[in-house]
Amino acid sequence: MLIYIIDDEPFALKASEQVVRRAVPEAELVTFESGDDALEHVQRTQEYPDTVFSDIEMPGTNGLEFAVRLKQLSPRTRIVFVTAYSEYALEAFRVHANGYILKPMNAMRVQEEVREAEKQAGIQAEAEPEKLSIRCFGNFDVFWKGKPLLFARRQTKELLAYLIDRKGASCTTEEIAAALWEDYTNEKNTKAQLRILISDLRHTLANIGMEDLVIRSRGQIAVMTDRLDCDYYRMLNGDMDAVNAYRGEYMVQYSWAELTAGQLEWEKRRNRI
Repeated sequence: MLIYIIDDEPFALKASEQVVRRAVPEAELVTFESGDDALEHVQRTQEYPDTVFSDIEMPGTNGLEFAVRLKQLSPRTRIVFVTAYSEYALEAFRVHANGYILKPMNAMRVQEEVREAEKQAGIQAEAEPEKLSIRCFGNFDVFWKGKPLLFARRQTKELLAYLIDRKGASCTTEEIAAALWEDYTNEKNTKAQLRILISDLRHTLANIGMEDLVIRSRGQIAVMTDRLDCDYYRMLNGDMDAVNAYRGEYMVQYSWAELTAGQLEWEKRRNRI
């Protein structure tokens, strides 16, 4: 379990660290003197804590603002406020904090919060299937459990990219062939090649237990978007981190993606996403 502890007062931070270490000796602890430092660390390392014990009254980004921003980056992180001021309790829960401890911290309360975090993590892991991580900004890339997913054929990866670009819409073999082979003339041979790519894609996904990501019906094929963690989709949903990560480059290795890139740039300039 990874736990962050945040307090702008060095003495209080050290005291909190000692209590948490005593309460959860097996946990990995990381301490910060500001919420801004913690947020920067999460964004830089993509390391998401299981639980955060944070002070509320801090200069710069206070604990309440920090909670809102961290939940946007890591919805599953359990945030527990640690403060000497009980009047913040109502406001803390308005920003979806998971717990509230009055100073000084004690090991029993810390253990209670950690047990609840473990319990919730177990429920979420059981209820939510793992998602395939997709990066569309810049080059198109696919990751499974933090590692690049390898494809036996270059065009198999392009087929997946095209289906993702279509955002779950059903695609006919003619539409896919027109994108992947711009100058194709032999329809029979092209469809045979496409069947090979579809079979290869399904086999690649089956190897990681994601065979249900691609669905086929009556000569059409689509992806299940809810099985994807995709920067493009998050941008369309208004995720500001994804919006800020977009630099005008979208699936740059594929010429058919230029239309979507132009649409994204136009939308961003109009502040519509």
